Amino acid sequence: MALLAVVGSPVAHSISPEIHQMFAAQYDILLTYEKIESPLLGFRETVKAFLEQGAIGFNVTVPFKFEAFQLVDTLSRQAKRARAVNTVKRNESGLLEGYNTDGLGLVKDITQNLGWSLADKRVLILGAGGAVSGILEPILNEDPDCIHIFNRTHSKAEMLADQYSSKVQALLQGDLLKNYDLVISGSSAGLAATGSASTGMSIPLQVIGENTFCYDLIYSKVETPFLSVCRSRGAKEVVDGLGMLAEQAALAFEIWFGDLPNTVPIIEKLR
Repeated sequence: MALLAVVGSPVAHSISPEIHQMFAAQYDILLTYEKIESPLLGFRETVKAFLEQGAIGFNVTVPFKFEAFQLVDTLSRQAKRARAVNTVKRNESGLLEGYNTDGLGLVKDITQNLGWSLADKRVLILGAGGAVSGILEPILNEDPDCIHIFNRTHSKAEMLADQYSSKVQALLQGDLLKNYDLVISGSSAGLAATGSASTGMSIPLQVIGENTFCYDLIYSKVETPFLSVCRSRGAKEVVDGLGMLAEQAALAFEIWFGDLPNTVPIIEKLR
């Protein structure tokens, strides 16, 4: 019986256990997948206690992806570039291997499941945290025209953009373009329309037009505030992060077990 978990705060809403159980059923693998809420200042201790139970690995969600990067012994290329880890595997030597499957999962959902193209597209990403850090390189590999990052704390966006090519830029609100081809919300703080009473980061409304595709990295049973704003602005399509969640989970499952699950029936069932 393989022991796994997702570690984060908050984590009660996570459907990762259901996803991995459905993956395991495809290969007749027995596993236990838990949800572990870690104190904000106790991630390392929480993970250590879980590993002492015999766990073979775990997933990491907000806000611990940067801390997981510091915790592991080895890093995949994607994790090293993103400086963030969302999947950890304990190898036969007991060392912790760190991976980042977020960006690869997102690109697979966008290009294969949704049939959107990223080539030559103007992309705006809202937020500059661990989730955004993990998706930049895979998006860049699809050869977009540009990737602009907009974040409440501009210096944080600048630090992130400086790790990549000139195609990636951190912009202030007044410098943002009109009617991007794709707008991705990667803000864990939540988003709201300009002038809204919400405490989340405001969305510069000029960035969304009738030909804009909008993607929220967050998945939700009800439409997220970001997608509601995009819909009200007449966006071409609005999609939450359920497909990305399933795709990044499938890649994590492959890291742990060597088998890549079929995500199509899983996404359909969860929808």
